[in-house]
Formats: sequence, structure tokens, C-alpha cells
Amino acid sequence: RYGNVVGSRGSVIPFFLSMRDAGRIPVTHEEMTRFSITLQQGVDFVIRALQRMYGGEIFVPKLPSYRILDVAAAIAPDATVEIVGIRPGEKIHEVMVPVDEAWHSLEFDDSFVIQPTHGWWHREDRLVADGGRPCPDGFSYTSGDNDCWLSVEELRALVEEYRRGVEAP
Repeated sequence: RYGNVVGSRGSVIPFFLSMRDAGRIPVTHEEMTRFSITLQQGVDFVIRALQRMYGGEIFVPKLPSYRILDVAAAIAPDATVEIVGIRPGEKIHEVMVPVDEAWHSLEFDDSFVIQPTHGWWHREDRLVADGGRPCPDGFSYTSGDNDCWLSVEELRALVEEYRRGVEAP
């Protein structure tokens, strides 16, 4: 489970780039946040998860968050931002470890692992032995409560990296 892949079909970056010349950027909600991951980071994370897994876990990387208004500022600083409202099913903040899964989740330096709740899974014998620490009661990992944020300048660099990849021969 991971955040928005920069430049993917679900990414706001290609959409905002397509709207930039119109001078108007539609934003669903001014407080909206998301996690950010590049395609290469996602691939690397999946490979690391495959190497660490026992079977049945959900691996969640620790990622930086971004504010949707900062993405708009990075892509089209002179455009007018128009708040258009949240679409059905959309959330203001992305949730990768919800409170109701934290009780069977472990924290590692670079990730969280949501462990299976199946009877065959022996929690104490597995990832705890690999250095995982139980998440505290009431814990959740959301893009809005993250302690690592991408700045407008960092987002601008990500956008340029994406554009170079798209425009490459």
C-alpha cells in the first residue's frame, strides 16, 4: 500500500500541467493532502517488501506528504485556484494505516507492516524479531498528520523530473 505515484493516471500532476495554460487550476479542497512516491521508489519498495515478507502482510512505506495547494503553486504559480468540491468517495487526507489496523501493525525505520489477523499468523515470531515495534493504541498514518512534507520547491523538482521522463525520446 503506498501513496500517489508521481505522474501516474491517478496523479494530479499531469492534470494540473494540462490546466496550467488555461490560468485556472481546479482543486477539490484547500486542505487536501496526499502521500508522494515516484515510480522507481514504488518498484524498489515492492522488491524490498518481497524480500522481507512472510506472507499475508501489508507493507506501507514512510513517505513525504504534500499539500494539494502546494502542487498547484509548484506547477502554475500565477494561475487562479478554484475550489470545486470533493468528489464522491474522495478523502481530504490519505490514510495508509487506519486506527482499526494499528493494533496489529508494526513500525520499522522505513515502513509500517500491517500483519495478518489469521489464526495461523504468529505475530510474536515474525516481524517483531526482525526489529518491528508495535504501533501504539490509537495510532494512524495519514497524509495530513505526517511529519515529513514536500516543499513547493521539492514539488517543482518532482514535476520537472516527471516532465523530462514524459518528454524523453
